Amino acid sequence: MAMESNSQKKSFCVLGDGYGVVMVPKELDLEKPHHSFNLIRFQLPDLTKPIKEFLRNREVGEFVSGALAGAMTKAILAPLETIRTRMVVGVGSRNISGSFIEVIEQQGWQGLWAGNTINMVRIIPTQAIEFGTFEYVKRAMTSAQEKWNQNDGPRLQIGHVNLKFSLSWISPVAVAGAAAGVVSTLACHPLEVLKDRLTVSPEAYPSIAIAVSKIYKDGGIGALYAGISPTLIGMLPYSTCYYFMYETLKKSYCFAKKKKTLSRADMLLVGALSGFTASTISFPLEVARKRLMVGALQGKCPPHMAAALSEVVREEGLKGLYRGWGASCLKVMPSSGITWMFYEAWKDLLLVERRYL
Repeated sequence: MAMESNSQKKSFCVLGDGYGVVMVPKELDLEKPHHSFNLIRFQLPDLTKPIKEFLRNREVGEFVSGALAGAMTKAILAPLETIRTRMVVGVGSRNISGSFIEVIEQQGWQGLWAGNTINMVRIIPTQAIEFGTFEYVKRAMTSAQEKWNQNDGPRLQIGHVNLKFSLSWISPVAVAGAAAGVVSTLACHPLEVLKDRLTVSPEAYPSIAIAVSKIYKDGGIGALYAGISPTLIGMLPYSTCYYFMYETLKKSYCFAKKKKTLSRADMLLVGALSGFTASTISFPLEVARKRLMVGALQGKCPPHMAAALSEVVREEGLKGLYRGWGASCLKVMPSSGITWMFYEAWKDLLLVERRYL
């Protein structure tokens, strides 16, 4: 007689309800799950190191540093920008204190930050492109000069006259400053137009969307580039002088004080002086530029920069070319100083392992 071993015996459980009973092996007990499922865990890759390495790239670090410096500066100095714009275009009071009081009475304290949203949107790409272009072109020009000098440069023989071409008379800083101003202006000029419209006429342009719609309806795409010619013409002397003065004062100060780098306070002072000098030299062109950009609001838009300048002289005399200069310096000097201070600080932070001058 065949006997079943204990290992072959099967135990049963009873399943039933009011209609019947059935016996099934315990291995198939439906009331207890006999399969165990492992949870699927997703782990995001650690991007900290790649991001740090990306930001420490020279060009990226300078680009980001410029954007952050511009944003922080504009957030602090927005009220001065509002007063400066109103005085330059001839809206409201003709003195700084009167403009402050007028804005507060008409629009409240928030009126001092009129157009600041578009100003922030404008300044981030503008400063990023400007500083990034400046640093890149300066390095490229310096490298080109070094290679040119090493190869002794090209020569031109005309009879007994031997002409040698040289790039040593060209300042890489000046060329880089001019390039920075032109490139950033071409890229971000429509945002400047929007900012001025929102600042000068917040009633007519209560939001960015409405401002874009009205400007486009009135003049198409060309209206967003109103005043681009005088802007470029005015930007060339300003940007060239601005960067040239900063680099020159920085090197001279370090040489005089026998320092390798400037302190934050020194950067604030040197940046303020460079902004003051550049603004003073190019201010009449700034007046003409602002007149062209917002002239349509007053129903009398000059056809070109020369007409705008002559209009100012005819109505207000030569001193009209510097109307708002005090407010401009009040804004430009701290803005320039703070921007350079923040820029150098962010660059030191982002390029901590690689220091570039």
